[in-house]
Amino acid sequence: MNAADIKAARAAAVAAAVADVRRIEAEEGITPASLARIRDRLMELAAQQHLFPLAEFPPPPAGQKGSNRYLLHEDPDGRFAMYLNALNPGNETKPHDHTTWAVVVAVEGQELNRIYRRLDDGTDPARCQIVLDHEVMVEPGRGLCLMPDAIHSIHTTGSVPTRHIHMYGLALERLEGRRAYLPETGEVLPYNRHFMKPTAQARG
Repeated sequence: MNAADIKAARAAAVAAAVADVRRIEAEEGITPASLARIRDRLMELAAQQHLFPLAEFPPPPAGQKGSNRYLLHEDPDGRFAMYLNALNPGNETKPHDHTTWAVVVAVEGQELNRIYRRLDDGTDPARCQIVLDHEVMVEPGRGLCLMPDAIHSIHTTGSVPTRHIHMYGLALERLEGRRAYLPETGEVLPYNRHFMKPTAQARG
């Protein structure tokens, strides 16, 4: 397939996946079970690695921290936002929430997700008590589902760049009130939404 054919096939595959995700949410709402169905559908999309070639979706230059975030789809109202995140090994985030549902699946590479459990009742907006509950390695064939109140941190591991598809109930740059949770100090801090905007465009 040439670049134009790949681009057209990718657009069709993404549109079909988004339509299925939209239907699952309409039929079932957002529950752990419905998110598992969304994860499985997105893993089918991510398995078509030829649609997301490294040449079109490169990470930042070798050794550079941060990510290249490519927007694959977003409804006009910001719903059902899908991105491809390309990162080098060695990146990590603070524990944070999303305030909307999220599903992460892998085209290539490994992303360790640490999922935290909150022990306090959340009545103090500036303080928290969280502990590590479990870990999920997102890699080809294994995805992650996060309910809106879930708290997780991301750690890219391995020796190859990571290209993962992230899908959210609402576009990242539209999310107000996201918070970071610091287990060492118990602080709850605003989690900047502006740096979550798409940062790159596919080269194809």
